[in-house]
Amino acid sequence: MVQPEGATGARARARHRTVDRIASILECVARARGGITLSEIAKEASAPISSVQGLVNGLVATGYLDEHGRRYSLGSAPYLLNRLAGRQPVSTVTHADLEEIHERTGLTTVLSIAVGPDIFYVDYCSSDPRFAYLAENYVRRSLIRTSGGWVLLAGMEKRDLWAYLRNVGEDEQPLVDRFFAALPAIEQTGICASPNASEQGDGVSIAVQANAKTVAAVGVIASHEVITQQRDRLVDVLTECSRRWDPRRAQFRRARD
Repeated sequence: MVQPEGATGARARARHRTVDRIASILECVARARGGITLSEIAKEASAPISSVQGLVNGLVATGYLDEHGRRYSLGSAPYLLNRLAGRQPVSTVTHADLEEIHERTGLTTVLSIAVGPDIFYVDYCSSDPRFAYLAENYVRRSLIRTSGGWVLLAGMEKRDLWAYLRNVGEDEQPLVDRFFAALPAIEQTGICASPNASEQGDGVSIAVQANAKTVAAVGVIASHEVITQQRDRLVDVLTECSRRWDPRRAQFRRARD
């Protein structure tokens, strides 16, 4: 048999037990419908819970896993990697959806996800080069500084939310009280409207959900003055558009199952 060039004398890549265990954890979580418990992960990985716990905590902290109700599911980091590779990170919201919102509002429209303590714009529709730069270069931004970030924070497991807020920088501490004041309304509606949390602009954002959890946010961004003046209309546009994502999400789930 003719071997490929360079294959002669080549040795198989050495496996690494920690890498194997992390890969096993990610795979078994990805296969689980509705999440998986720590004890189930340990069983699937053929490892003691004490060994798996630290790895799982690290994967949650870096955005590769999410924890809700003591059950683990894939986090946003794999979606970001797919986006970096040119694949769509959120299947229920398309670029055409963002284009429609942009056309109806005339404002920058973004699709955001949280990875660890940061928010990333993974798709956008805008004529403003500032937001094009943020999206196309996957620039990290603080969750507490954006309307999309507030939506994503509101959808977090409380344990992770408290941990994030405890570690907010001193210059952002005043925003924590404002976020807490807005939290009940965001949890009820899935909408954050004009938090005025950034010196660079303001926004109105709405949650994108999958399996009863918030996986992304769609938002419109402009100056604080413009957002304040158009707040109610922007909420109506996002709410109307989001109604189309629900049937699409159900259709996607049936096709996957």
